[in-house]
Amino acid sequence: MKYEATSIRDLERPDGWSPIRPALDVRGFGINAWTAHEPGASLIPAHDERPSGHEELYIVASGRATFTVEGEEVDAAAGTIVFVRDPEARRGAVAAEPETTVVSVGGKPGEAFEPGAWETNRDVFALLDSGRYVEAKRLLTAALDRYADRSTLLYNLACAEAQLGETDAALDHLRSAIAARPSLAEYAPDDADLEPLRGDPRFAEIAGS
Repeated sequence: MKYEATSIRDLERPDGWSPIRPALDVRGFGINAWTAHEPGASLIPAHDERPSGHEELYIVASGRATFTVEGEEVDAAAGTIVFVRDPEARRGAVAAEPETTVVSVGGKPGEAFEPGAWETNRDVFALLDSGRYVEAKRLLTAALDRYADRSTLLYNLACAEAQLGETDAALDHLRSAIAARPSLAEYAPDDADLEPLRGDPRFAEIAGS
């Protein structure tokens, strides 16, 4: 197929995310859209891009947003572009008017784009929170070969398997997750989804607790 045509509204999910990149299988850069239907609602959660090293550019497609970048507010009407060059800069945005949509584009300078596992984890968190562990495991397992950095996928897979009573698999995946990203170890001791593993001595060894 030489081209595809769709709209932000057609792609929009109930939480306001329009997953442009995964829906169209865009491979050269990251691009997504976020819509808030009420003033004050979150558009871009406060975050930085240290793990990815991405520059990010935001375009207000409709409505009006209030961006906060490193503590400074930017009043952004439709048509405004906010470019955050520094991956370490903390940034976020809320809607200042109803029906506000922000398009975000990102990538790491000088490197081929690699999709981030957050695209899958965003759906997984809702499944884990609602106790749908079998569905979460199925989604995570299918995504393991889709991303270069699998650490958070493996961690969440361990959470699902722990709740399903699959102790050995959960511990193996938790070990692999922490080996790939040691900072995940700080979440394990207090993660409710990993509670079934805490009586196993291997858990303390893996999580360093």
